[in-house]
Amino acid sequence: MSHEEFSEQDWRRFLRSLGEDPDRQGLLETPHRAAKAWKDWTAGYDMKPADVLKVFEDGAEEYNELIVVRNIPVYSHCEHHLAPFFGTASIGYTPKGHIVGLSKLTRLVECFARRLQVQERLTIQIANALMEHLQPRAVGVVIRCRHLCMESRGIRASGEETVTSALLGELQTNLALRTEFLNLVNTKG
Repeated sequence: MSHEEFSEQDWRRFLRSLGEDPDRQGLLETPHRAAKAWKDWTAGYDMKPADVLKVFEDGAEEYNELIVVRNIPVYSHCEHHLAPFFGTASIGYTPKGHIVGLSKLTRLVECFARRLQVQERLTIQIANALMEHLQPRAVGVVIRCRHLCMESRGIRASGEETVTSALLGELQTNLALRTEFLNLVNTKG
């Protein structure tokens, strides 16, 4: 199901509502560029986790330790102000007979980040999707982001980072595994 696009006419109306002239030289192509940009920034509505995650049995038969991918770029937009928030995600899981292509974890982040979001929901959506489609022993997701709605307006708290986490399966009950995951995620370098 495709979401409805915010048309170039909508962007022209928006510019007029700001007191701008959409026919001014510097703004002539802005409605087209803005419509194209927002279509890309919200492409996650047309993505499904099941289509993104390619699961393999080969390679996981005897592997039962953590697999962690760190520093996955996160670019999203706050649903409250439509302002960008950005940072990184770290995702880890302990397989139970299946593994996922590592690049698919980045695609899974994009699937949910390229929607209007709050960071808390984004974190649990990624974790739940991985748990559902891969069915591992454990899943951990940690996201660190800066929010321009806080940095550029209101409190103007520049450089603050919001950290959210979702720990599912054995990461909830196994303290040693939880500690290992968080150490791997938080190690610099």
